[in-house]
Amino acid sequence: MRSPLLLLHIIAGTLGMLSGFVAAFLLKGSRRHGLAGKVFVVAMLCLSASGVYLALMKSQPGNVLGGTLTFYLVATAWMTARRRNGGTGIVDWGALLVVLALAAVEMTCTFEAATSPTGLKYGYPAWPFAFLGSVAVLATVGDVRMLVRGGISGTQRLARHLWRMCFALFIAASSIFLARQQIFPAFMRKTGTLFFLSFLPLMLMIFWLVRVSFTNKWRALGALAHPEEKMKIKANLKAATV
Repeated sequence: MRSPLLLLHIIAGTLGMLSGFVAAFLLKGSRRHGLAGKVFVVAMLCLSASGVYLALMKSQPGNVLGGTLTFYLVATAWMTARRRNGGTGIVDWGALLVVLALAAVEMTCTFEAATSPTGLKYGYPAWPFAFLGSVAVLATVGDVRMLVRGGISGTQRLARHLWRMCFALFIAASSIFLARQQIFPAFMRKTGTLFFLSFLPLMLMIFWLVRVSFTNKWRALGALAHPEEKMKIKANLKAATV
């Protein structure tokens, strides 16, 4: 039973990686971006869910935490993109409980690894737990703010979608390119290509967040919920620049 699941995990990882980078480079709001994004969401949800199950079977708590955080980031990013401006639901409260639990466990593991005689917890040093725990804390703060406000819209909505998708892609990329360097050709290891591919999602995240925050065009597009209205705004902006 584990072999078919492992095959699904590998296929989902490959599709998630390819579609994720395609979606990150395509024009946001375009039809091609939407199609690549859908493939990415399905692939990443399958990847993280199968990864959590395999990690449980192999007694790897660290991978369980990483897979659960990835699933949460992709799911909440997808909900942010699909939902109309404003409004929250019971699923958002459930997601908050999940990420709050993840943050607590990650920070606990950080402390236990740092104070352990071996400096390890579940075979990992303190810094991976601290890093992912900080991301979980950041996501928790974002969820609380959204729920208190009764929803988000405009630039904040688009930024929430972008950083969660890109960070999920970073977790997947680093799990493939850094954690499994031995499966790639020697020249990719020696030239730093694997490190570049691993951190490329974070560079793309910073680029798009800056563009979203400081470009009026993207601010206008991010405030809209319906593709038809986005196309109208694009047409008007294009006509105004001619």
